[in-house]
Amino acid sequence: MRKYKCSVCGHIYDPAEGDPDSGIAPGTAFEDVPDSWVCPVCGSAKNKYHLLED
Repeated sequence: MRKYKCSVCGHIYDPAEGDPDSGIAPGTAFEDVPDSWVCPVCGSAKNKYHLLED
């Protein structure tokens, strides 16, 4: 699964880890994360994340 990076603070959303503290289970693809989810580090909206190129 592809990783995404917050363009504000640089946080990496890794689908293998998810975001359990926000109710996002490990194995959840970024596309399946609710639009209401925010960056756990800086609070930016999901739309501030961009595909992390390999």
